[in-house]
This record gives sequence, C-alpha cells and structure tokens, in this order.
Amino acid sequence: MSFTKVAIAGVSSEVGKTTLLCDLLREFPGWEAIKMTRGHYRSCGKDPHACCVSHLLGDEPLVRSGFQQTYASDKDTGRYWDAGATNVHWVIVTNEQVERGIELAIERVRAPGVLIEGNSFLHFIDVDFVVLVTGGANTKIKSSTRWAFQKASAVYQFDRTNQTSPSETVELLNRKFGPVGLKRSLHPLPAARWTPVLPAYAASDFPKLVERIKQINSTASYVGPRLEGRLVRLPHVRAQVPSLNDGSSWESRPVPDHLSTVRRLQGEQS
Repeated sequence: MSFTKVAIAGVSSEVGKTTLLCDLLREFPGWEAIKMTRGHYRSCGKDPHACCVSHLLGDEPLVRSGFQQTYASDKDTGRYWDAGATNVHWVIVTNEQVERGIELAIERVRAPGVLIEGNSFLHFIDVDFVVLVTGGANTKIKSSTRWAFQKASAVYQFDRTNQTSPSETVELLNRKFGPVGLKRSLHPLPAARWTPVLPAYAASDFPKLVERIKQINSTASYVGPRLEGRLVRLPHVRAQVPSLNDGSSWESRPVPDHLSTVRRLQGEQS
C-alpha cells in the first residue's frame, strides 16, 4: 500500500522532536509512528549505563511493534500511543543497521501515514516531507545536522524566549552548513536557478505546518496506485557525505539516487 511518510528530524537532542510528533499525531488520526534509536555496544568505549539499548543490539536490526512491545509511559514510544498513534514501531540499530532497520519498520506500516522521529535514516530512504526541529538562539547544533538540513522541507522552531525568528534560524543554518537547505526541482536546473525556499515555522505557526502536511498527504495519496504492495528501493550512487558518527568528517558511501527514481516511477505510471 502507499502512504505518506513524514520525518521529524532535529538539530540536537531535547529540541522538541517528540513533542512535535505527538502534536502531529493528534492532527492526523489513524497514523502510525516510528522511533529510530541508534545504540552502541559496551565495547565502544562509552558508558554502558548511558547506552540504554546496548543489551538489545544484535547482528540484525531489532524492530518492536504494537502496544505490548513499545508502550512505556516514561518513553517517547509511550507518548506516541498516548497521542493517538494506531501503531508504534521502535527500531533499535547500530550505525551499520540503520538502512535495513528503517526498511523493516516501513514494511510494517498499514496506516495512511507515518511519522518517523530521527535523523540517520534520511541517508537511506526518501520521504514525502522532512521537518527539521530547532530551538532558539542558544540551541547547540550538532554537526551531523548537515544531512538533515539538506533534506529538510521545513524548519520548525521551539523558542520560548522569542529571541530568534524562524527565518533567522534558517539563515544561521545556511551560514553554518552552506546553502544546502534548498528545494530543488525534480528536473535538473542550472545552479543559478535553484530557489532557496525553505519554509520556517514558529510554534505559533503550528496550524500552518499542519495544513502544509495535509497538502502533501493529499498529493502523496494520489500518487502510486501501481506501487501498491511493494517498498520502492532507491538506486544508489557513491558520494561524499557527512559521517553518520558525528557529521564533522566526510566519507564515501552509497546514497539514494532520488532523481533517477522519480524518472523511473514516472515512466512506470505513464
């Protein structure tokens, strides 16, 4: 079946990703939610007590689904259920298992839409809409935000102090990472014709964000009757991309070739 996929990424921890996802679940009854958690083995050198999922890591990704396996009142997945999710999938992976883990979770979705919290999976799958959540002027921005910013469809800012406007936050991100937050046409255009259109919303603009996602949902629901029953695997090309570990270094890895996928799917539906 075809369904809308919306990613909730963040510039760092504790910026409001889970809060926004839960707010959106209340606006989209019947949708499901996915929580991505990357863990570390105890041998990684980090404090094993700080890595709360290290005992769950194995040779294959672990995906827990359903109320009994994912509900805990003090966990993000429990908040998803309380906000009205019809199902919750918790993906527990190492860095090397992110791609397979998100694929397994996506294959389990049976709702008209799913909200996915996390950043790392954006290296591997295409989604319909990406919200990058940030805080105010003093929010620490992780270097690994670069990739999420490149994929962002909109920026959403939780700033209780109102010291920084959402548009100023976009400018800050552009200065830090370069003008990567650009919405490019599906057809190749000269660089001079790329348009830096990245909508930025404050918390008070939440209804506008909801309306935008509803527009995306109506479009995504219309596309793809011939894609029913299968997960579209994106062809990959090798490219220099930010490291999954910290984003401060670059590495050569296969990344999704979105443009060729769009062309192929358009050809299948013509």
